[in-house]
Amino acid sequence: MSEEINYKNNPLNGVGLKALVTELSEHYGFEILHAYLNLNCFKTNPSIESSVKFLKKTEWAREKVEAFYMYQYKNLPAVSSEQFHIPPRDRIVSDDEKVGEPAKLSLEDAEKLQEKRAKKAAEYNKGGGKKYGRDSGRKNRSSDSRGRDYNKRTGGGSKKSSSDSSDPWGQWKNKSDD
Repeated sequence: MSEEINYKNNPLNGVGLKALVTELSEHYGFEILHAYLNLNCFKTNPSIESSVKFLKKTEWAREKVEAFYMYQYKNLPAVSSEQFHIPPRDRIVSDDEKVGEPAKLSLEDAEKLQEKRAKKAAEYNKGGGKKYGRDSGRKNRSSDSRGRDYNKRTGGGSKKSSSDSSDPWGQWKNKSDD
């Protein structure tokens, strides 16, 4: 009854983070890695050691680099919708999916990709973000109650004068003058 999951077909199986970053940086270079992944560890003082140190501490960035490794460098087919939210190391790669040649990447293509991302982000921000579900027009009630509680604890801000609002240390200065 127990089905064992075979992770051996996953290209990340047995590959450490340092080996992964070394392989990517030797093949593409830090400039292209920064252009495609938009991670400053590949731009500011780029080295394998500093990149590995950052990626060990930052899970989302590590997953981004691992996905780049699998789908650009190892050129695997796009992930299915069921496995999209699973981290790349935990994804199951079927036996019929074979590793291909690394994708040919250029800085010009990276610029086009960045323009596309910027346009998409501007469109997202212009529309006020995505709307989910039928209650999308309503405010989140839990955040409303947090706001009311906060105003009760702080006095609602009605005791402050207009001169104090420009100087955050205004009340402290008045007390120390006494």
